[in-house]
Parts: sequence; C-alpha cells; structure tokens
Amino acid sequence: MSAEETLPATGTDPITIFYNPGCSKSREALELIDAQGTAYQVVEYLKAPPDRATLDQIVGKYGGPLVDLIRTGDAAFRDLNIDPATLTTPDSVVEVLISHPEMMQRPILVRGDSVVIARPPERVAQLLVD
Repeated sequence: MSAEETLPATGTDPITIFYNPGCSKSREALELIDAQGTAYQVVEYLKAPPDRATLDQIVGKYGGPLVDLIRTGDAAFRDLNIDPATLTTPDSVVEVLISHPEMMQRPILVRGDSVVIARPPERVAQLLVD
C-alpha cells in the first residue's frame, strides 16, 4: 500500500488531527476539515504528546513507509544522529516519537482504520468520505 492509499474510513468516524498550530500545513488541513463540516478532535501533540498506545495505533494503521511519520528533514532530527534507514520497524519509529515528539510529521490525521499525512493538505480529502 503506498503512502497515498488508505484503508476505508466511514463518514461517521470522527477525524483526529495531530496538529501543530505553528505549522501552515496543519492549519490548512484543519481548514479543509472545517469546510467539509466533518467532526474532528485536535491533538496539539507538542503540548500533549501521544502515549505509546496511541503511537502504536498510528504506526500500525499507516500504510506507507514508517519513516514518513518522522520529520527526518529537520535539522533537529539530524542533530539526533539517527540514521533514517534504521527506522523501518514500528518499535523504532515509536521509540523516536516517544523520546522526541517534536519529530512527529505533521499533520497526521486518523479516521477509523486510516492514517494520512496531510502533506500536501489536499490529502485530507482521502478521509472526507460520506
């Protein structure tokens, strides 16, 4: 399954958006959800980092390369001296995100069994089914 493909979501499931208000892509994704009138929950993951169980669920539902869930292009990530090629297992990705929640890709949207990284924000449309 490619990063653009997701498992089916239903129009009745609320969307959870792991959100950073300082990120323009996060704000754009939230605007798209609002415009659709879809129920959602915002998790400001820098203020309230997801716990291991939540991260395990996100990683387990994501259909693309797991390393995509981490902001490997950031200078702060390079400073961690972690080889992105080693981030291929659910545990390796969850460990980085538990220790460094600021490295979570954003925005991540979860609806039912589907997880989408909304970069570009138009990927939100993959979850806006009725």
